[in-house]
Amino acid sequence: MPNIPLTFDEVTTQWLSEVLGANIANFESEKIGEGVGLMGDIYRVELNYASNVSELPPSVVVKLPSSFEENRQQGIALGMFEAEVKFYDELGEATGTGLPNIYFASINSGTAEFVIVMEDLCNLTMVDQTAGMSERQALAAVRILAKIHATWWEKVKVDELEWIPSMVGPRIEYVDQVLPEIYPVYATTFEANLPEGGAELLQVFSRSYLKLNTALAERAPWTLAHQDYRVENMLFGNIDRDEVTVIDWQGIGRGPGAYDLAYLLGGSMETDLRRANERDLVTAYHSELCDNGVEGYSLDSTWNDYGFAHLLGGLATSVFAGGTLDLNNERGKELITMMSERHVTAALDHGGLDQISN
Repeated sequence: MPNIPLTFDEVTTQWLSEVLGANIANFESEKIGEGVGLMGDIYRVELNYASNVSELPPSVVVKLPSSFEENRQQGIALGMFEAEVKFYDELGEATGTGLPNIYFASINSGTAEFVIVMEDLCNLTMVDQTAGMSERQALAAVRILAKIHATWWEKVKVDELEWIPSMVGPRIEYVDQVLPEIYPVYATTFEANLPEGGAELLQVFSRSYLKLNTALAERAPWTLAHQDYRVENMLFGNIDRDEVTVIDWQGIGRGPGAYDLAYLLGGSMETDLRRANERDLVTAYHSELCDNGVEGYSLDSTWNDYGFAHLLGGLATSVFAGGTLDLNNERGKELITMMSERHVTAALDHGGLDQISN
């Protein structure tokens, strides 16, 4: 078993040779994803082999924990690093669709010491979340999401999956406790950019997170949720064939699939485009669930759960990230500003404070 490098400086030709099972003569690397992967440092590594080995990849991506201590501590506290490694090791094959090839994944349990070496997907299309998805990209992402959810639909309330945090478990309780404390910090930087009524909504939301998660979790079927299902955590191939690869599985949870659906459409589409297409996209998600064996979940229930779920992940991520993480560059700040405006607008569009009070 190869050791876990503590920094990228410890990623050597010998280490890569052990991981890939081939003699690597040298490599070149570049850091990618600045301001995107707040919990991780990500590097693209171009490989030169000592001999011709056509079956091995010309390049890989190496993911290590964030260089910033605040971000590392949040990843440990929320169990995010451990969850991603365990997901790839134990659930990736069963999940099947929409995942990258993983060459190596390992963690020292209970720490931020982890590494993931995965397929380099640079030939696929990345979408800047600020620009947002097109209607067709959103449709492909929604269909892949439904296929993943259908695989685990009502199958996650079992002992062997208890390690995956639930939407009403300790991780959500922790976030519920800290949101009221960190909201003032978030507000200092981001509140001025919120739409009308947004500050009032977030102030009430920040004191209601566990209550809202519990309300949705009690009425909607559970599945395996990605919980950070946004466009910068996916790459697109041929969208006419729904070729979408989903990465960054460190936030996985057990709960209603509507959480992921609302998080995607609320934060990864420009607001007017989302408003014009969300009914059709939610219908496409529901149809894909049904085509993949899900029964007893109506389109009306899907739509209502989707609307309610706009009060959950997008708002929590905006406040939590904006109030606690080391947003060490302007790209990170721009991302939180954009996410806040879009997610708050979507929540207001779907009932806002009325949904919380009810």
